[in-house]
Order: sequence, then C-alpha cells, then structure tokens
Amino acid sequence: MGTGKRGLISAAVTVVGAVTVLAAAPGMASAAPTPTPAPSASASSTPATSTDLEAVREEIDKLYREAAAATDAYNAAEEKAEQQSAEIVDLANKIVRGQARLDDLKERAGAAARAQYRTGGLPDEAQLLLSDDPQQFLDGVGRVLQGERAIDALMQEMTRTQEDLERYAKDASAQWENLEANRKARATAQKEIEKQIAAAEKLESQLEKEEKERLAELERQAASEAQNAWLDTGILDDIEGTATAAGEKAVEYATAQIGKPYEWGAEGPAAYDCSGLTSQAWLAAGAAIPRTSQEQWKQLEPVDMEDMRPGDLIIYFDDASHVAMYIGDGAIVHSPRPGRTVTIAGAGSMPILGVVRPGAETSE
Repeated sequence: MGTGKRGLISAAVTVVGAVTVLAAAPGMASAAPTPTPAPSASASSTPATSTDLEAVREEIDKLYREAAAATDAYNAAEEKAEQQSAEIVDLANKIVRGQARLDDLKERAGAAARAQYRTGGLPDEAQLLLSDDPQQFLDGVGRVLQGERAIDALMQEMTRTQEDLERYAKDASAQWENLEANRKARATAQKEIEKQIAAAEKLESQLEKEEKERLAELERQAASEAQNAWLDTGILDDIEGTATAAGEKAVEYATAQIGKPYEWGAEGPAAYDCSGLTSQAWLAAGAAIPRTSQEQWKQLEPVDMEDMRPGDLIIYFDDASHVAMYIGDGAIVHSPRPGRTVTIAGAGSMPILGVVRPGAETSE
C-alpha cells in the first residue's frame, strides 16, 4: 500500500477521532478460503522424475493463482477503504460546518429573545396597539409580519441543520463500520496471500538446482504449448484491429515497465501486480478503470476475441484472477507472479476467460 493511501486513511481517522459522533462498533469481515496445503517434498538426493516435477509445477501454479485471487480481494478492500476514508473526512467536515451553522442560528435566536426581553416582554403586536401614531402603527405591522417570517425561517433552518447533522453522524458511523470491516478483510487477504506465496516458495526451495532448471523448462514448455494451440486455431487471421491513440498510450506505458518486479498490491512505479499494471497503464492513457482484474472483467466492455486490438485487456482463469494487456501480434505484456518481472508473453499461454475494453478505447 502506497504512502499516499496510508496518509489518506490516517487523515480520516484523525478527523473522525475529533468528532465524537463518529464512534461506532467495528464490523466483521468474512474470512478467505483456507489455503490448500503444499505437498511435502523429499529432502533426499534422488532426483525428481518429470512426472514428479510436473506435479510440482501444477501445485506451484495453483498456489500462485490462489495468491493472485487473494491479492484481488486485498486490492478491492484497499480501494473501498480508501473511498470510505475520503467519505468519512468529507462527512466530518460537513459536521464541523453544520455545527458552526447551528451555533450561529442559535445565537441569532438568542438575540431575538434578548430583544424581546428589553421591550418588557411585550410582543411587538401589543406594543403597536399602544401606539398613538397611525403611520407608526402601519409601519410596525409590516415589520411585525417580516419579523414573524424571519423568525419562522430561522426556526425552520435550525431544524433542517439539526436534521442534517444527525444524518451526517449516522452516515459517518456507517462508513466507519464499513471501513473497519474492510480493514479486517484486507488483513485476512494479506495473511492468505503470504501463506500461499510462502507455500509455493517452500516447495521450490526444496528442489535441487538441476530440478529447478528442469521445472523452469517445464513452465516454458507448458506456456509454449498453450500458445501454439491458441495460434493453431487461426485466431490471428481474424484479429485485425489497430490501436487507437489511447490504446497506443496504454501499451507504451505498460511496455515501459518491462523488467520491473511483481509485488502484490503494488501500482508502481517501482513494482506492479497484474491489475496494478493494467489500471495504471490506462490511467496514463486517460481512463480510470477498476483496480482489480475481477472488477475489470465485470465492469469493462466485453469484446469478441476477433475484434481485439492493442490496449484491450485479456482476463485469465475462471475466477478472473489474472489480467494482461494485448499488444498485438498474439502477444501480451503482464506482471506474472511473485518472483517474476513485467514481461511479454504469448496471449494464449494461459487459459483465457475473455477480453474487455476500457472506456477510453473508442473508435477513431
């Protein structure tokens, strides 16, 4: 989480702490699924067979995909918490302004009461009736009517201001509960991410150097076979779309990040997770899109594969836990997983769920 986000949340907590009406009981967050335990690896010097290594590769992929899904949950909770913090600060400021307004209205009402006291407690109507001057009487009637309307308006405004304050306090309490719930959800997701990554790293660490090299080769082979199978469908013969100006900017930004490390929850500029890369690339192109791959899949415009063009986003796996940017010629740029860097890969090297297009990616 960037320092800017931490600063915003700290500011929200500081302001809310100064306004007593914001205190509320924290909400509860749902727990993430229990991570799949990693299989134990033998410490013996007997080299693993290709079948054994393939099973290890599949298990490592599974663990990292589960970490990616937990990262999406973390990012979603982070985004909501940031929004709620800003809303709490706004509500707190409204409460402060509303209280000042109410104090002013009460002072004005008090001034009216003191003025009545100075006239001996007689209402204006009674004082007019005691006047011997007809013109003074007529002028006074107008002033009385104006005064009555002013007092009535004053009391109505005081009532509205009080109701506004009560509503702001209620809304702030609800947002505070939501913020606490999202903090817990974020902490739960963080634990899930760390468990899955640790399990995958432990599994890899138990392999001998030669086995690690063979494992890497198996990963490359699996990706190559998947890409070739995708290309064998003849899909590239149908994909003829060219990038728009916005799409070119997004691709330029994303490819400029090649070589930077994957880091879960990161949005750059030093590191990125998969959706951090795509969301920042499109922000640089002028379009604010959802932060997570799952929300990008849900909210952005779906596009048929044959209509895909550079800048579009390809969503992977059934749970939409990974996203990459299509850059043309059957290739993508993406931030793969922990231990890897932003890189170019084949668009068909992973199971494709679908393609979506950010709003700024319009025809020209």
